[in-house]
Amino acid sequence: MIEHVYRRAAAARGVAGVVVATDDARIVRAVELFGGAVVMTRADHVSGTDRIAEVAAGLSCDLVVNVQGDEPLLAPEAIEEAVAPLAADAGIRMGTLGGALGEDDAANPHVVKAVVDQQGFALYFSRSPIPYRRDPSAPRQSVYRHIGLYVYRRDFLLELASLRPTPLERAESLEQLRALEHGHRIRVVETAYLSASVDTPEDLERVRRLVAGGRLT
Repeated sequence: MIEHVYRRAAAARGVAGVVVATDDARIVRAVELFGGAVVMTRADHVSGTDRIAEVAAGLSCDLVVNVQGDEPLLAPEAIEEAVAPLAADAGIRMGTLGGALGEDDAANPHVVKAVVDQQGFALYFSRSPIPYRRDPSAPRQSVYRHIGLYVYRRDFLLELASLRPTPLERAESLEQLRALEHGHRIRVVETAYLSASVDTPEDLERVRRLVAGGRLT
């Protein structure tokens, strides 16, 4: 699965290089076997943000994209969409993706929900159903299924990793809440390129069926 994610990330236009950051020797071996670049990091990181910050500290790039290894269906075009706002506006320091939220997704704690303001910046992320719909017939607007990809300005990534984990971050186990709790904005880009993260054995079997059916190339 990590090879699929690696190659799809490398196919995105404008990506200068792809590096796998891990503390697991098995992943290091797997990446080396297919010829990918990999860095062994410390094992005490509390989130992926902190882990990639360790690697980013040795890079000279402006933007860093965090593609999580459990997103084998992520389209290269989705990465390009996430990067675009930061490439166009130097005032945006962090971005992510949001897609259509299915009716069955709202109550699923493995599906993270994102609600945004009128300018497309995140108000909150949660594993719980948000926002509360007092009128069930009201249209669901400004709420998305969060897709696990982040774009950071390198200096902001290092700043964010230097901050202590926050109460909501710990409660929801969502690393992006650290940025919101410290008053930083996150641009949420709406995308039609939906992914399917592998969080459970059932998710893995679903992705395997998609691979067998030719959906993943």
